[in-house]
Amino acid sequence: MAAFAEIAGCFAFWAWARLDKSALWLIPGLASLALFAWVLTRADSALAGRAYAAYGGVYIASSMLWMWLVEGHRPDRWDAAGLALCLIGSAVILLPQRG
Repeated sequence: MAAFAEIAGCFAFWAWARLDKSALWLIPGLASLALFAWVLTRADSALAGRAYAAYGGVYIASSMLWMWLVEGHRPDRWDAAGLALCLIGSAVILLPQRG
């Protein structure tokens, strides 16, 4: 949820700045970015840095999905390979039991 809120918020700014959409796009964009920040604080982790680092892989996966579903560009094999590397990295950060 955090990733899609962040991507939607950033996309609203992109649409305004790069696609010549109305400045009214900034209103839902700001609301979406605020939602992103709030949702990310709900992550179950004692360390914010670790939660944010692991979130990076989720963000990349969500970005590829956004590119495909919203922008209409299907990820290619290099996108898929990079995504796999990122998700493995996120798992290495998030999953080990620490003492």
